[in-house]
Amino acid sequence: MKNLTLVIFIAATIFGCKDKTEKSQEEMTAERIEEAEAEKPPQEWTVLFDGTSFDGWKEFQSDSVSDTWKIEEGVIVFHPPKNRKDGEIHDLVTEKEFTNFILSLDWKISEGGNSGIMWGVQEDEEFKKPYNTGPEIQVLDNKRHPDAKAGTTHQAGALYDMVAPSKDVTKPAGEWNTMVVTVDNDEKRGSVELNGEEVVTFPVANEMWNTMVSKSKFADWDGFGKFIQGKIALQDHGDEVSYRNIKIKEL
Repeated sequence: MKNLTLVIFIAATIFGCKDKTEKSQEEMTAERIEEAEAEKPPQEWTVLFDGTSFDGWKEFQSDSVSDTWKIEEGVIVFHPPKNRKDGEIHDLVTEKEFTNFILSLDWKISEGGNSGIMWGVQEDEEFKKPYNTGPEIQVLDNKRHPDAKAGTTHQAGALYDMVAPSKDVTKPAGEWNTMVVTVDNDEKRGSVELNGEEVVTFPVANEMWNTMVSKSKFADWDGFGKFIQGKIALQDHGDEVSYRNIKIKEL
């Protein structure tokens, strides 16, 4: 009887040790996975405007920034020139090009004002203005600017002349609006979030995009929306506009 008890004790000890070993191996595997996940580089925001300088920016087809754009109390403010020459534009563009990204910024439009945010902008000599190539998310005083009455695809937050916002969540002229623009060519999807609400979604880099463009005013524009990589632009549309808290996360 003593021998039988001893055998049972030894067997239980062996299997107990085995269970502990297997559990330990499982725990070690889980820890390795957690460590591997932690070592992956996180998707970080890159500040495009730090409130103090135009580093990383310039005017379209120029090497500098004119005094039409000023930094006032940490904010980029566009002051339209009083005596504008024919063909003179002052759109601000990033020096770097982007492909897949989430762009976040605040904008404030003057009364009756118009501006826009573009991506995929090319600076080749054949393209005279950023909007020749870059699709635009509209920045607008919906209450006073005539574009708001031209149709909802011209209102603030719209993918200009193509996709209207699902609702008007803009704040009045003179107040700050927060906008988040996502463009993901790999996922073939873009979106606009305005003041915390997603108001626009649209296809990119596929046949659905081409069809959408073909039904817009840009249908016969050779370079429009054709480039998945390009610069981001803040538009000079002849009205005072302000931008701040500009940052981007590349996808």
